[in-house]
Amino acid sequence: MHYLFMQTIDISSTVGLIATVVLTINILLGMLLSSAYKRSIHWKRMPDFLQQLSLTDLHNYTAYVALVLVLVHIILIPLDATAPFSWLQLLWPLTNSHQPYMALLGSISFYALLLIIITTQKIIKSKMGFRYWKNVHLVAYGMALLFIIHGIWMDQELKDRTPDFLDAEKLLSEICGLVLIAASVIRFRYYLKKQL
Repeated sequence: MHYLFMQTIDISSTVGLIATVVLTINILLGMLLSSAYKRSIHWKRMPDFLQQLSLTDLHNYTAYVALVLVLVHIILIPLDATAPFSWLQLLWPLTNSHQPYMALLGSISFYALLLIIITTQKIIKSKMGFRYWKNVHLVAYGMALLFIIHGIWMDQELKDRTPDFLDAEKLLSEICGLVLIAASVIRFRYYLKKQL
């Protein structure tokens, strides 16, 4: 049993990486949904089974999966005997002496994810109105930036080591970040083109 608790930090780190990939997919789906993707010639060339998928449902599903993964990632940290975080310090990491700012970025991105999911509930979304809801939903771009930086700079063993940018775990976060940057540029160009 003691061995399990000693390994929870590794499990938490792995779950955090999976959450990063799921959140990246979720944000990419959100960008696609905010464009006229069904009119695109590229979409029309997709196999029929892909065209029949409800991207809205997939987008919502990946958000809930990401939320569960992030919660598991957070909950596992204080269970590790070597983790320098208490439950309270996970909610507000600035009271911790180990990488407080990088941990804070992770906490803020979690709160942003909660905000996005809560405001997307039908009853709340309908009361907010579409324009206001969409503006709140743009928080996702900031959330993406924060969770990518958190994933790259936070030491997965919580030992305050300098990040090894060629480490496989860091590379995964870096790739997700590059994909999101490229997609954001494409999405912004689409927005500008639409304004003309």
